[in-house]
Amino acid sequence: MISNTDIFMKGTVMEHFILEVNETDVRREREKSRELRKSRWWQNRLALGGCHYCGGSFSPEELTMDHLVPVSRGGKASRNNVVPACKECNSRKKYLLPIEWEEYLAKQDNQPMESSK
Repeated sequence: MISNTDIFMKGTVMEHFILEVNETDVRREREKSRELRKSRWWQNRLALGGCHYCGGSFSPEELTMDHLVPVSRGGKASRNNVVPACKECNSRKKYLLPIEWEEYLAKQDNQPMESSK
């Protein structure tokens, strides 16, 4: 079992979100993701060229498949749980749930800018 006790953000609403995910289920969902990447539906999503998170325009080669609810946190490899994301956004989001991602972004926006003296 994969325990998500270490996968949470202290001081947030999701602080106590813990879910145990069976490794067999994770492997099965990752295999489904590989198949979904080959689908015409996914190719059409990539062709639109937009990152779900930052709204930037990218070539299909520059976009990755991101699970809104990560597979490691119990998410499924289904059309309603995957979105195209640029590599930078996907790397920053990591294993966060949508509410955790929003809280992360809010904290980033509230941090003071470094002065360029």
